[in-house]
Amino acid sequence: MLADLVGQARAGTRSIMGFMLESNLRAGNQALAADRSALAYGVSITDACIDWAATERCVNEAAERLPPE
Repeated sequence: MLADLVGQARAGTRSIMGFMLESNLRAGNQALAADRSALAYGVSITDACIDWAATERCVNEAAERLPPE
């Protein structure tokens, strides 16, 4: 989890170079349908993702807790 990485950075770990969030406009995922018009806009067709609000919250919380360079 991102909170774990932030905790490690706060504890002095210098080997963390970045992180990746699986993020899209809406949470979850969907199967790729033959009828592309049946797909929901902003929902992943691969891995399940967090939505935009959760992404914003995670990044802002991490930025507030991370030590300055």
